[in-house]
Amino acid sequence: MIDTSFIMKSDTPIGKDPDRYSPTLRKYHSILWSKFLPSGEFFKLDLDIPNLLHHNSNLGEFYLSSDCIGHTYRKFKSLKKIINEVGVNEIKSFSEKCGTIGGYIIFPSNRINNQMTINGSRGCNHKIKDRFDLTLECIRRFYLNQNSPLTKTLERYSDFFNLFKNFSGYVNFFHLQDLVTKDSKRINFFLPNKEFSLSPLPKSREEYFEYKKNILTFIKLRNQRIDDSINDTVSIVSNPIRLSRSKSYFNK
Repeated sequence: MIDTSFIMKSDTPIGKDPDRYSPTLRKYHSILWSKFLPSGEFFKLDLDIPNLLHHNSNLGEFYLSSDCIGHTYRKFKSLKKIINEVGVNEIKSFSEKCGTIGGYIIFPSNRINNQMTINGSRGCNHKIKDRFDLTLECIRRFYLNQNSPLTKTLERYSDFFNLFKNFSGYVNFFHLQDLVTKDSKRINFFLPNKEFSLSPLPKSREEYFEYKKNILTFIKLRNQRIDDSINDTVSIVSNPIRLSRSKSYFNK
């Protein structure tokens, strides 16, 4: 059902973004995130709308799109010197390893009051610069009613985040456990973060490699969790007695 080694760019038209144009990525998102919520209600994602994922039930109507977790920053002018030091082959390998399903997540894609979506806000905010670990810290603070650089954006999509009840519910649903501590009270940052006061971008070749290592470690572990979740699902669905006893396996 899911091949965690598949690189999404391989079925994406040249020059296009896999988040929007990879049919495999869209299919995988639909399979992975169609499952029981912490409330026990089933969150079914359909593919009825081109390039998007869609849900409509008593829970509400949601339009969702893919967003990548790992960024090479190879096109950032401010990092040109560092990128050149790292080398083309290293950057290409980094990009490919980020391109498996473990390197993607979904967020609401509909604009509210013509304001930026989460994808747009986290990319444009100078304190985030598309860093997923920093985005997750903003989401953690959202559930605690604490301020962050993305507070206003996340509040616009509170109906989506409320589906997961709390931060732990969100983390477990999307297999993000390896990016947080066991109690879900702190983020395991890719690079140090001091209340968003530091630049989110690597400042040296050494920092870049540290950032790269931590992202790829997380994506590898997340792919393992995805593999485990799919294996559990297949096992339980093929065992009606086990399925009737519990739905908790969807929230591992």
